[in-house]
Amino acid sequence: MSKLGKKPIEIPKDTKVKLESGKLILTGPKGSRELTLNDKIFSATVSNNNKLILNIIKKNEKSSIIWGTTRSIINSAIVGVSIGHEKILELTGVGFRANLKGNLLNLQIGFSHDVSYKIPEGIKVNVEKNTIIKLSGIDKELVGKASSEIIMLKPAEPYKGKGIKEKGQYVLRKEGKKK
Repeated sequence: MSKLGKKPIEIPKDTKVKLESGKLILTGPKGSRELTLNDKIFSATVSNNNKLILNIIKKNEKSSIIWGTTRSIINSAIVGVSIGHEKILELTGVGFRANLKGNLLNLQIGFSHDVSYKIPEGIKVNVEKNTIIKLSGIDKELVGKASSEIIMLKPAEPYKGKGIKEKGQYVLRKEGKKK
Protein backbone atom coordinates (compact mmCIF):
# COMPACT_ATOMS: atom_id res chain seq x y z
CA MET A 1 0.00 0.00 0.00
CA SER A 2 1.20 3.45 -0.90
CA LYS A 3 1.29 5.99 1.92
CA LEU A 4 1.08 8.89 -0.51
CA GLY A 5 -1.59 7.30 -2.71
CA LYS A 6 -4.00 6.96 0.24
CA LYS A 7 -3.92 10.68 1.07
CA PRO A 8 -6.86 12.65 -0.35
CA ILE A 9 -6.09 15.63 -2.58
CA GLU A 10 -7.38 18.99 -1.34
CA ILE A 11 -9.29 20.87 -4.05
CA PRO A 12 -9.26 24.70 -3.68
CA LYS A 13 -12.59 26.57 -3.77
CA ASP A 14 -11.95 28.27 -7.12
CA THR A 15 -10.93 25.02 -8.87
CA LYS A 16 -13.35 22.60 -10.52
CA VAL A 17 -12.65 18.92 -11.14
CA LYS A 18 -14.70 17.07 -13.73
CA LEU A 19 -14.48 13.27 -13.93
CA GLU A 20 -15.22 11.58 -17.24
CA SER A 21 -14.42 8.09 -18.49
CA GLY A 22 -10.67 7.89 -17.98
CA LYS A 23 -10.17 11.66 -18.02
CA LEU A 24 -9.78 14.33 -15.35
CA ILE A 25 -10.58 17.86 -16.50
CA LEU A 26 -9.21 20.50 -14.12
CA THR A 27 -10.21 24.16 -14.45
CA GLY A 28 -9.04 27.02 -12.28
CA PRO A 29 -8.18 30.71 -12.38
CA LYS A 30 -4.80 30.11 -14.11
CA GLY A 31 -6.24 27.90 -16.88
CA SER A 32 -7.48 24.40 -17.59
CA ARG A 33 -5.70 21.08 -17.93
CA GLU A 34 -6.75 17.59 -18.97
CA LEU A 35 -5.17 14.44 -17.52
CA THR A 36 -5.75 10.86 -18.59
CA LEU A 37 -6.36 8.36 -15.81
CA ASN A 38 -6.07 4.62 -16.37
CA ASP A 39 -9.62 3.58 -15.40
CA LYS A 40 -8.67 -0.12 -15.35
CA ILE A 41 -6.31 0.49 -12.41
CA PHE A 42 -7.66 3.63 -10.66
CA SER A 43 -11.00 5.19 -9.84
CA ALA A 44 -11.34 8.79 -8.70
CA THR A 45 -14.15 10.27 -6.63
CA VAL A 46 -14.83 13.73 -5.27
CA SER A 47 -16.06 13.68 -1.65
CA ASN A 48 -18.54 16.10 -0.06
CA ASN A 49 -15.81 18.09 1.74
CA ASN A 50 -14.17 18.97 -1.64
CA LYS A 51 -11.40 16.36 -1.65
CA LEU A 52 -10.36 14.11 -4.55
CA ILE A 53 -9.82 10.51 -3.50
CA LEU A 54 -7.83 8.20 -5.78
CA ASN A 55 -8.77 4.55 -5.22
CA ILE A 56 -7.01 1.50 -6.61
CA ILE A 57 -9.08 -1.22 -8.34
CA LYS A 58 -6.54 -3.99 -8.91
CA LYS A 59 -4.19 -4.32 -5.96
CA ASN A 60 -0.85 -5.74 -7.01
CA GLU A 61 2.77 -4.65 -6.65
CA LYS A 62 3.00 -2.66 -9.91
CA SER A 63 -0.26 -0.79 -9.43
CA SER A 64 0.60 0.19 -5.86
CA ILE A 65 3.91 1.62 -7.12
CA ILE A 66 2.09 3.74 -9.71
CA TRP A 67 -0.57 4.84 -7.20
CA GLY A 68 1.58 7.41 -5.34
CA THR A 69 3.09 8.77 -8.56
CA THR A 70 -0.33 9.24 -10.14
CA ARG A 71 -1.59 11.02 -7.02
CA SER A 72 1.42 13.38 -7.10
CA ILE A 73 0.88 14.19 -10.79
CA ILE A 74 -2.80 14.99 -10.17
CA ASN A 75 -1.92 17.10 -7.10
CA SER A 76 0.67 19.16 -8.99
CA ALA A 77 -1.84 19.68 -11.82
CA ILE A 78 -4.44 20.97 -9.34
CA VAL A 79 -1.86 23.31 -7.79
CA GLY A 80 -0.89 24.44 -11.30
CA VAL A 81 -4.41 25.46 -12.39
CA SER A 82 -5.20 27.15 -9.07
CA ILE A 83 -1.93 28.86 -8.00
CA GLY A 84 0.56 28.08 -10.78
CA HIS A 85 4.18 26.96 -10.66
CA GLU A 86 7.09 29.40 -10.66
CA LYS A 87 10.88 29.20 -10.89
CA ILE A 88 13.20 32.18 -10.37
CA LEU A 89 16.62 32.20 -12.03
CA GLU A 90 19.48 34.57 -11.20
CA LEU A 91 22.31 35.67 -13.51
CA THR A 92 25.59 36.29 -11.67
CA GLY A 93 28.58 37.86 -13.40
CA VAL A 94 29.89 41.14 -14.79
CA GLY A 95 27.98 42.06 -17.95
CA PHE A 96 25.51 39.18 -17.62
CA ARG A 97 22.01 40.28 -18.58
CA ALA A 98 18.77 38.99 -20.06
CA ASN A 99 16.28 40.65 -22.41
CA LEU A 100 12.90 39.51 -23.64
CA LYS A 101 12.21 39.87 -27.39
CA GLY A 102 8.79 38.42 -28.21
CA ASN A 103 8.98 34.68 -27.57
CA LEU A 104 12.80 34.71 -27.47
CA LEU A 105 14.88 35.14 -24.33
CA ASN A 106 18.12 36.90 -25.32
CA LEU A 107 20.97 36.20 -22.89
CA GLN A 108 24.37 37.89 -22.68
CA ILE A 109 26.28 35.42 -20.55
CA GLY A 110 29.98 35.98 -21.20
CA PHE A 111 30.28 34.52 -24.69
CA SER A 112 31.40 36.50 -27.75
CA HIS A 113 27.81 36.26 -29.03
CA ASP A 114 24.32 36.55 -27.55
CA VAL A 115 22.52 33.30 -26.75
CA SER A 116 18.82 33.08 -27.68
CA TYR A 117 16.41 30.67 -26.01
CA LYS A 118 13.00 30.02 -27.58
CA ILE A 119 10.35 30.08 -24.88
CA PRO A 120 8.03 27.05 -25.09
CA GLU A 121 4.27 27.50 -25.37
CA GLY A 122 2.49 27.55 -22.01
CA ILE A 123 5.28 29.38 -20.16
CA LYS A 124 5.33 33.05 -19.20
CA VAL A 125 8.70 34.72 -18.73
CA ASN A 126 9.37 38.00 -16.91
CA VAL A 127 12.80 39.66 -16.73
CA GLU A 128 13.44 41.96 -13.76
CA LYS A 129 16.54 44.15 -13.30
CA ASN A 130 18.15 42.40 -16.33
CA THR A 131 19.50 39.69 -14.00
CA ILE A 132 16.41 37.96 -12.60
CA ILE A 133 14.32 35.67 -14.83
CA LYS A 134 10.90 34.50 -13.59
CA LEU A 135 9.35 31.48 -15.31
CA SER A 136 5.73 30.61 -14.57
CA GLY A 137 3.08 28.28 -15.94
CA ILE A 138 0.45 25.69 -15.05
CA ASP A 139 2.51 22.62 -16.03
CA LYS A 140 5.14 21.83 -13.36
CA GLU A 141 7.13 19.56 -15.67
CA LEU A 142 7.30 22.16 -18.46
CA VAL A 143 8.39 24.96 -16.08
CA GLY A 144 11.12 22.76 -14.59
CA LYS A 145 12.31 21.61 -18.02
CA ALA A 146 12.53 25.17 -19.37
CA SER A 147 14.41 26.41 -16.28
CA SER A 148 16.92 23.54 -16.46
CA GLU A 149 17.49 24.20 -20.19
CA ILE A 150 18.22 27.87 -19.45
CA ILE A 151 20.56 26.92 -16.58
CA MET A 152 22.46 24.48 -18.82
CA LEU A 153 23.35 27.34 -21.20
CA LYS A 154 25.82 28.62 -18.55
CA PRO A 155 25.72 26.80 -15.18
CA ALA A 156 27.23 28.55 -12.17
CA GLU A 157 30.95 27.76 -11.94
CA PRO A 158 32.60 26.97 -8.58
CA TYR A 159 35.48 29.52 -8.57
CA LYS A 160 33.73 32.89 -8.90
CA GLY A 161 30.10 31.74 -8.93
CA LYS A 162 29.47 33.22 -12.37
CA GLY A 163 26.61 31.78 -14.40
CA ILE A 164 22.89 31.04 -14.13
CA LYS A 165 21.42 29.46 -11.00
CA GLU A 166 18.08 29.07 -9.28
CA LYS A 167 17.17 31.49 -6.52
CA GLY A 168 18.35 30.07 -3.21
CA GLN A 169 20.68 27.51 -4.82
CA TYR A 170 24.00 27.23 -3.03
CA VAL A 171 27.09 27.07 -5.25
CA LEU A 172 29.93 25.20 -3.56
CA ARG A 173 32.91 27.51 -3.95
CA LYS A 174 36.46 26.27 -4.50
CA GLU A 175 39.74 27.90 -3.64
CA GLY A 176 41.82 29.01 -6.60
CA LYS A 177 45.42 28.08 -7.43
CA LYS A 178 48.13 29.07 -4.98
CA LYS A 179 51.68 30.10 -5.90
